[in-house]
Amino acid sequence: MISKELQAYSQSETTDTDTRGKHMRQLVQLRWMAVLGQFLTILVTHYGFGVELPMNVMLAVLAGLIVFNALNELGLKFRHRVGTAELFVGLLVDMGTLTIQLYLSGGATNPFVFLYLLQVGLAAVLMAPSYAWALLGVATGCFLWLAEAGRPLDLPQDYHLGIRSYYVEGMLICLVLNAALLVVFINRINQTHREHDARLAELRQRAAEEEHILRMGLLASGAAHELGTPLSTIAVILGDWRHMPILNSDPDLSEEITEMQTQVQRCKSIVSGILMSAGETRGESSEETSVCEFFDELVAEWQSTRKVGEFSFQNQFGEDLDIASDTVLKQTVCNLLDNALEASPNWVRLEVFRQEDTLLIRVLDRGPGFAKEIFDRLGQPYQSTKGKPGSGLGLFLVFNVARILGGQVKAWNRPEGGAEINLRLPLDVLQLKER
Repeated sequence: MISKELQAYSQSETTDTDTRGKHMRQLVQLRWMAVLGQFLTILVTHYGFGVELPMNVMLAVLAGLIVFNALNELGLKFRHRVGTAELFVGLLVDMGTLTIQLYLSGGATNPFVFLYLLQVGLAAVLMAPSYAWALLGVATGCFLWLAEAGRPLDLPQDYHLGIRSYYVEGMLICLVLNAALLVVFINRINQTHREHDARLAELRQRAAEEEHILRMGLLASGAAHELGTPLSTIAVILGDWRHMPILNSDPDLSEEITEMQTQVQRCKSIVSGILMSAGETRGESSEETSVCEFFDELVAEWQSTRKVGEFSFQNQFGEDLDIASDTVLKQTVCNLLDNALEASPNWVRLEVFRQEDTLLIRVLDRGPGFAKEIFDRLGQPYQSTKGKPGSGLGLFLVFNVARILGGQVKAWNRPEGGAEINLRLPLDVLQLKER
């Protein structure tokens, strides 16, 4: 239980790191937009409006921002972990660059001074409140410094001209720019947060399912120990009945005894398989087999222990491949076949294909198909139309085994009637591991 909690915590930390990485990428993209915006603003103000600006210094500051952003982008390509402190430092650099540019172009009287709000707003969305308050304090200090030390621009006092005033036009551009960047960026951040929340919900669901499977495994192992003795007793009794003349003389009873012995032997094999695989890592005690041999044996055993009207098996795997004779994989395929048999007692079909490095297993039936409410929760425990306590675990186990092995399960209703389930598994995880 502790190891599962640690694993869930580790997965949560990884998810948080991925989210911060996405935030850093969005900041890098926003910074490139800021670089282009500042460059165009400097050119238009200097050459278009005829306002004298220290072009060399301002362009040098812009070049420094370009180098910083390029280093950030390289860091994202070669590193996987991004800390909150890096996001904060990035916003500090942006604020420092903005402060220098404002100092060189009017100080606190520059209408673009309101871009500080964008920096503080981003900090409030991306980071903890303490970082946002700290950045607000820095922005306040920068504004006060600009009010005292900023270089004033030689601009006419034309505020009475309304929208024709250079200053009012600058404020309008700043307002639209602030609003547009906030809308775009905050929408992206919200999308990232939604993906983060969905990922965390998936991890919690997976942890709950794995804990459920662990409990089932412990119960199954304990039940296997307890069932050994009564099954052996039943087998002995059935053997005695086999030799009783009164029962041998009745063909129907004799046939039923044979069927009971077969089913008891099947139960004993299942119990033995549970006990053999309990506590073992996949492949540690597996024997070497091949894909074709594995499915031939599985089909022969499944047919001999189930009553099915018509069973069709098609092996189109092609060139055979050595794999481990895994009881987990065997039980997974048997679960799919058993579900198909319960839905369609008269016809079940199994197909095996190879698609590049993937094993494709198809199970088809001619039953009523999946109901919509089952489709919506397919792969969750106790989702079944059988209406019996404890039913609905077969597909749940199939989905979890596929996920653990790096595979995929898909199901749908066939247009001609019945259902189809496809199980895809990577072939490399099925091969016998070297000891």
